[in-house]
Amino acid sequence: MKNIKKLFRYFSKGEIILWSCSIILISVFFFLFDRINYLRLAASVIGITSLIFNAKGNPFGQILMIIFSLLYGIISFSFAYYGEMLTYIGMTLPMSVIALIAWIKNPYNGNKAVVKVNNNIKKGEFVFLSVLTFIVTIIFFFILKVFHTASLIPSTLSVTTSFIAVYLTFRRSPYYAIGYSANDIVLVVLWTIASFENISYISIVICFFVFLVNDIYGFISWKRMGKKQLQNI
Repeated sequence: MKNIKKLFRYFSKGEIILWSCSIILISVFFFLFDRINYLRLAASVIGITSLIFNAKGNPFGQILMIIFSLLYGIISFSFAYYGEMLTYIGMTLPMSVIALIAWIKNPYNGNKAVVKVNNNIKKGEFVFLSVLTFIVTIIFFFILKVFHTASLIPSTLSVTTSFIAVYLTFRRSPYYAIGYSANDIVLVVLWTIASFENISYISIVICFFVFLVNDIYGFISWKRMGKKQLQNI
């Protein structure tokens, strides 16, 4: 009981409301349109929880993201979204492991529950990221084409936005959340297409719409953290 109270004190009232509303919305749409594939519900709940911890700069969020990536890869395989499967299991999952290590190694003022925000990514690195992202996108496009991936173009865009997001997460930049927000938009489109064939996938559409709202909050939270950390130097 004490641990639960401590956890609730850790989050602001706004964050608790955001998390609670996200879980409720995802659950309602799951029971309206699915009611069978509980793996999707579990993945959604774990994913949302990871985002609220990530918004606090807490490395535990990366542990949850590792679990979510594995579950989401399995879900994507079921609809032949091989791009999503390869992206999350082959890229997001291992990059989350790397990001977890980077976050643990860079605590803010020795507090392991808060990562030190990197506010100093230079323009040159963004150019490097752009070139690297272009190369990764081209490579994955042909890989996904070979695997006859459903919705090839949106699936390729998902790889692009995911790579940007995981790179910036590893670099501890607030803009990681913008990368994930862009990825959320792509995934809303991707799973909306899937829902035309199987209405149960509407629950996943709602999941990524909720992810989008949480990632936007994550960006706001990190910008706020970054300013506070700079002021305390």
